[in-house]
Amino acid sequence: MNLPTSTSRLSSTSPAAKDAASASPSFADLGVPAQLVHILTERGIHTPTPIQAATLRDAIGGRDVLGRGRTGSGKTYAFLLPLVTRLSARPVRARSRSPRAVILAPTRELVTQIDTALQPLAVATGLRSRTVFGGVSQVPQTKALQGGVDIVVACPGRLEDLVQQGACRLDAVEITVLDEADHMADLGFLPGVTRLLAQTPQSGQRLFFSATLDKGIDGLVKRFLTRPARHEADSPQAPVTTMDHHVLHVRETLRADVLADLAAAPGRTVIFTRTKYRAKSLTRQLNARGVPAVELHGNLSQNARTRSMDAFHEGRVSTLVATDIAARGIHVDNVELVIHADPPVEHKAYVHRSGRTARAGSRGTVVTMMTDAQVCDVRALTKAAGVRPSTTVVDSVSHPILQQLAAGERSFGSPEATTATAAPRGRSTTRPKNASQPGRNRKPNRSTAAKPAGDTTRRTDGAQSRRQSSSGRSTRRPAAAPAASRTQSAADFSRRVRTR
Repeated sequence: MNLPTSTSRLSSTSPAAKDAASASPSFADLGVPAQLVHILTERGIHTPTPIQAATLRDAIGGRDVLGRGRTGSGKTYAFLLPLVTRLSARPVRARSRSPRAVILAPTRELVTQIDTALQPLAVATGLRSRTVFGGVSQVPQTKALQGGVDIVVACPGRLEDLVQQGACRLDAVEITVLDEADHMADLGFLPGVTRLLAQTPQSGQRLFFSATLDKGIDGLVKRFLTRPARHEADSPQAPVTTMDHHVLHVRETLRADVLADLAAAPGRTVIFTRTKYRAKSLTRQLNARGVPAVELHGNLSQNARTRSMDAFHEGRVSTLVATDIAARGIHVDNVELVIHADPPVEHKAYVHRSGRTARAGSRGTVVTMMTDAQVCDVRALTKAAGVRPSTTVVDSVSHPILQQLAAGERSFGSPEATTATAAPRGRSTTRPKNASQPGRNRKPNRSTAAKPAGDTTRRTDGAQSRRQSSSGRSTRRPAAAPAASRTQSAADFSRRVRTR
């Protein structure tokens, strides 16, 4: 029987939210089993966040849920806890190639993060999970699916490939989760997501979560959710009270120096650029100035992306330069500073980028770099995002605002040592000018390479060298005669013909 649609909306900055926080229900009150509550407690999670408090009861009860909560609000546990609770309540041996639950996320990094949060819950309840995404061999993924898994955490593209190959079936899926639903729409994933959802049983439970809910996913909601419980925690434009926003008006020629000064301060910094080329270029500039930095963008292999994130997580480098691939769902503790080296095109990207700091109640600073040509765009951007930043004209790296935004002594290393520390193993952040592929240099130019004395042999291609017969005798055709000789030979031939 379909239940009526319910809607809840609560801003964490409102008086009602403060009263609710003081009387917030516990995880146990919301129906989370004691076994899972114990695991959360071990990880320092004692009280549900607003989005968790709003959605857990409905999700554990089996209803379809459409939930919106700002970045860093705890959406991951809002769907993992109900999913694990419901699957473990009905223990069934996972069938080969037929998972019981599917979680779809837009990026490989987000898939990995979700699985990391899932593992302790799954191990405690005897459930098996598997990540599925591109950029790596699919063989381990197909083998795991063949052996039977309960939960698949996947990017849509690779999962659809495996479904088409017959390595995975979705007809036994009991629970389907769509995380960062609006980002799926922004990246053009909706056709693939729609095809995947259409293969799951209509009777199954579906949970859609995102930091923003807009028209991009209306079609999915209408087609696949049955009388969903809608919950929103905070308005998309509501300012985060622990986040300070600043705009630095700089000359284009000064931008890299200002970025290096801010990144050289103590603490973790995430710098966002619009393009992959800019991320790579800026990483090189920072390392050249003695600031250890790693890059994260779509041109890197999965192993290189993992190494960059590991270096940042483990503190071997304190600066991550990324495209918007890292703006959704990537959680790193204690990021003090987020810098928009290139202002994003739309306000949603600004919100998600900025959400890498000031998470779980901690304080953070967001800085947007602005040149003369970007003044109008940045003003429109911050207005649409609902923030009122402080704007400062910076004319040198000695400006006091830089110390105010990122306090502490600047630390610069030697460029050589910095590059060696920051560059992911197996792929250098700087490529030699004559390198055609990573780790492989071009052959010397034959026209300039030194030849042995007296060597007048000229090879035009590899095929000529293969014309050598097995006896060692060359089968190369003789060189064509000069034009004057060819003309004289033709005249002689004509005279011989006439004298016959």
